[in-house]
Amino acid sequence: MAKGLKGAGKAAPQFLEGDPSTGYLPGRAWPIIRYGLTSLLASAILVFAIELIVRGDFAGTVSFFFQPFKPGWTTIVVFALIMIGLDAVLGRTYQSLMIIAPLTLSLAFVGHQKSLYLGDPLYPTDFLYARQIVALLPLLVRDRPMTALAMTVGIVAGLALLVFAWRQWRRRVPALSHKGRLARLTLAVPLLAFFVSIMDYATFSWTRDRLQIIPMMWDQKENYASNGFALAFALNVPMAHVTAPAGYSDKAIAAIQKPDVTASVPDEKPDIIIVMSESFWDPAILPGVTITPDPIPTVRSLRSGYVFSPEFGGMTANVEFEALTGFSNAFLPAGSIPYQQYVRAPVPSMATFLKSEGYATRAIHPGTSWFWNRTPVYADFGFDDFKSEENLPPMERRGPLASDAAMTDEIIREADDTDEPFFFFAVSLQNHGPYEPNRYVNPTHIVQAPTSQWARDSLLSYAEGASDADRGLQRLIEWARQRERPTVIAFFGDHLPPLGPVYVETGFMTNNVAPRREASVEAALQHHQTPLVVWSNRTGAAKDLGAVSPAFLPYHVMKTAGISHPYYTGFLGEMREHYSVVDRNLLLKPSGEATPDWARQKDVDPAIRDFRLLQYDMMFGKRHAAPDFFPETVDKLVAHTS
Repeated sequence: MAKGLKGAGKAAPQFLEGDPSTGYLPGRAWPIIRYGLTSLLASAILVFAIELIVRGDFAGTVSFFFQPFKPGWTTIVVFALIMIGLDAVLGRTYQSLMIIAPLTLSLAFVGHQKSLYLGDPLYPTDFLYARQIVALLPLLVRDRPMTALAMTVGIVAGLALLVFAWRQWRRRVPALSHKGRLARLTLAVPLLAFFVSIMDYATFSWTRDRLQIIPMMWDQKENYASNGFALAFALNVPMAHVTAPAGYSDKAIAAIQKPDVTASVPDEKPDIIIVMSESFWDPAILPGVTITPDPIPTVRSLRSGYVFSPEFGGMTANVEFEALTGFSNAFLPAGSIPYQQYVRAPVPSMATFLKSEGYATRAIHPGTSWFWNRTPVYADFGFDDFKSEENLPPMERRGPLASDAAMTDEIIREADDTDEPFFFFAVSLQNHGPYEPNRYVNPTHIVQAPTSQWARDSLLSYAEGASDADRGLQRLIEWARQRERPTVIAFFGDHLPPLGPVYVETGFMTNNVAPRREASVEAALQHHQTPLVVWSNRTGAAKDLGAVSPAFLPYHVMKTAGISHPYYTGFLGEMREHYSVVDRNLLLKPSGEATPDWARQKDVDPAIRDFRLLQYDMMFGKRHAAPDFFPETVDKLVAHTS
């Protein structure tokens, strides 16, 4: 008996030092409490560090945690539960920090950088195009070599330190017992599962509401500011699933007024060329800036109006999606990328219709074919083929990228070799950012601006590229003027360039990027308008189009070409009478009357409701609208598979 007591006396210290959660006896309560409090403290420090990195503001980070029941405190508890559960899986106390801390702090840093350069927070869907980011690294390294070197050294040193710490921890810290691991899992797994169940922003949760976690999917900047980086990131995970609009049914689609327009093309079918010019914009509107000679004289003389881009400084594929389909990003989750997430089966586009009318349909882009997932997307849009870096002849470079002149040569060459009527959609590459100083040798322009030398040199690099794009359009129009066949050319920029400090130093904007929700309609137009030219060799340039969403480009292009279609000229034509801009944060009528934050209002214009219903039906639903609005797709579309 004494021997047994003696053995028991030796076991207690071992428990205290090595495994604080194998039992719940009063004498063993303190190690359990200490482990829980230490986990909460480590979690609090980590969450604070994450928010500090993302926000870049100590006072703002402190205020995020200042009041009780803020989402920040919920985040701390969730992180502590993740640590406890992961400790059980790894078998050592606190070893989970060696996985959670580097991962979340790295995500916070990437999120901060994205917010600085693109104005948007980090979304889960951003990792769908991680390969694109890697492909752009050479340009970023060329722009800031010392920063790139410091980051490389930091990453290598950090990984080496992490491996060393991991091995030392495994050697020095005793393994948890099976009971201790089970106790941790019993606590963490059910609570984490419950937390996951309340994070679908599309459904109401009483618990989430009481915790003051309020999904603000219409304003992601405020969403991340109010809920914190981790919770807002988690709220965006379900965006891969698009919820049906309220009232969606076959009867709702049948109730949409059918346009009195049929599909038809002229007897002499016009050739159509659309050029989406990378970051094309008018830099001369920057305050105090003078550029000589004028970098964009052709576009300035022929300008039909403006494209109101749904993006700023990047996300080209989202603009492209609207311009080809006539659908709108305004009806998709904020931060989503249709090319990456939603186009997993045939989706009607201009190419689909024109192909059904006997057109040769071809996409041209002098970059890699996998960028933005373009190869399968173009196939689903109805293009016959896609000419990319992999199957184009060697393209002359201007600066680090394929030149606009070489792309123009390729368009003309392929057009001259095509006997049947054709639809070409070309996306340029030359003027992609970043715009490092001295990008081009022997520049042909002079920039005068009240800025630093670096900003002037960066602006000069951009102006040279814009000028090359303008000359490409001039040459294309001169070629088309000599043709006997009717030819329509549309040319526009996908978004404003990511000029960063240039905007701030000239006073054009207060930050490097434009906010998603602008303070005024004037500011929204200033920060999202790019020049648009719609021109025909029979009728010249269309005029006075004003600012239009990319989704309305099919209407203006087909109207100029004399082509009619139930959706592209019928429905979109009627919609254009109501609104010229349909954006996530703004509706703009042709008269200039604006409706900001329309998506937050209870009552939505029936025209917008029908627009949303049609888009959902054709992209995600049963495609009840196909016979009336997209007759060329009947019996050709298959079920959506994403």
